[in-house]
Amino acid sequence: QVQLVESGGGLVQAGGSLSVSCAASGRTSSSITMGWFRQTPGKEREFVAAITWGSVNTRYSDSVKGRFTISRDNAKNTVILQMNRLKSEDTAVYYCAASPGGLYYLAPAYDYWGQGTQVTVSS
Repeated sequence: QVQLVESGGGLVQAGGSLSVSCAASGRTSSSITMGWFRQTPGKEREFVAAITWGSVNTRYSDSVKGRFTISRDNAKNTVILQMNRLKSEDTAVYYCAASPGGLYYLAPAYDYWGQGTQVTVSS
């Protein structure tokens, strides 16, 4: 079992920056992948970014590439999503997820999920 708790998020103006964090506990290991997804009402959960816990490989969706950065803090078992140059279309609930495999972009590949944190970008 892996427990995930998101923090951060909130309200920011378009063009601004915000970060969300995900603290992992339980059966974390160097083989897991941590991902961020987001969801808006009536839409499917959308892949944002992922990072491998051990080798620090990353993957981003085209919509956030160059604006968002995913990183990890091993000492704190935390994954951070730094979001810059935010747009109104980035408004969503952001979810942290953990997968035992590689840099997957599909939600079903992730076994564990956090409760989500709201990010709202005002235009």
